[in-house]
Amino acid sequence: MRIAFFTDSFYPELGGIQDSILLTARALGERGHDIVIHAPSASPRDYRLAGLPAEEVDLGERVRVRRLFSVPVPSSTGQSRLLLPTGQRWRGLADWQPDVLHTHTFLGAGWEALAAARRLRVPLVGTNHWAIGEFSMYAPIAARQFARYSVKAATAYYNRCAIVTGPSRSVLDEMRASGLRKPAQVVSNPIDTALFRPGEADERQALKRSLGFSGSTILYAGRLAIEKNIDVLVRALAIVAREQPDAMLALAGHGTARPRLAQLAADLGVGQRVKFLGTLDKPALAQAYRAADVFAIASTSETQSMVLLQAMSSGLPAVGARWRALPEYIADDAGLLAEPGDAGQFAAHLLTLLREPSMRAQMGERAWAKARRFGIAETVAAWERIYAAADAARGIEQHNEQGAFG
Repeated sequence: MRIAFFTDSFYPELGGIQDSILLTARALGERGHDIVIHAPSASPRDYRLAGLPAEEVDLGERVRVRRLFSVPVPSSTGQSRLLLPTGQRWRGLADWQPDVLHTHTFLGAGWEALAAARRLRVPLVGTNHWAIGEFSMYAPIAARQFARYSVKAATAYYNRCAIVTGPSRSVLDEMRASGLRKPAQVVSNPIDTALFRPGEADERQALKRSLGFSGSTILYAGRLAIEKNIDVLVRALAIVAREQPDAMLALAGHGTARPRLAQLAADLGVGQRVKFLGTLDKPALAQAYRAADVFAIASTSETQSMVLLQAMSSGLPAVGARWRALPEYIADDAGLLAEPGDAGQFAAHLLTLLREPSMRAQMGERAWAKARRFGIAETVAAWERIYAAADAARGIEQHNEQGAFG
């Protein structure tokens, strides 16, 4: 099949949406499909912030990236860009004759996808990766108003798609409550389960030494952003440290919240226990997971969390916020849930896991087993079924039209 992706979030910006698109596109190409990704242009600064060479990502012979004019927008990564819709992108696709369009956003690129789908009469599959209502801190209006209107606006957009997906039930349930009428299903983001794997005991100890991790290391990976609530983890560490002398918190990623987090750690007397790892490439991140003891995520903005699934695939139990999608993936036998923002409860759960190596090992094994169903092959097979269904529905519709006017 010929499939055109549209996205406002893409390489070199780092994040779960970007990782999902890269892995999916590469795998689809390897399975014989032709992919064109319509993505924002990127500046040399965007590549420098991610520690990447200023060159296009190589996704294989069957995957092309088409960069479109975009403008920078404020964000926690300092890399975010937004396509300015012109409604003319379909012209570049007309000769290629795509079978399906797939939008990963309801912003500028999403409206380009919608215009192309209408003009080319090609089915549009829409994926909602965002818990948009949780980003009110970046909006110029009151949080409650932003949450209500933003979800309604997103839902109105996805009602224009043929098929809608989300990486968790929470995403689709929220849109259904706001009036989503189109067929919808959960499709997980893909995880490279070969790269993100548990480590043997000797390897773990060697990685701990090389990374400077203690025997009680809590790991977080992802953007260092306000909505990720990493301050809760720093406050929890201060409590844990009173009873666990070697406890430390390792933070992998970059973002605008880093100075504030460093200051908070210093104020709480745990500045030496918080290790900022910076932005890691995927092999280095996999090593950090294998060297850590527990994964922690206090975010209230997750529609799934690829870093959580990567940690689970690496055999780490997780302590996460009981909010949105996290309870769908942190099962009782693979981790523990704390109330959002409750540093004391996070600390209690972290202490439980750090003090009970057998419990930690059992939960880690179950986490690894659960994560395997989110592998690349399994996820891409689900996309192939969705694209085939969308294409078949178009064929039926065109046949009916021909019968009506024949």
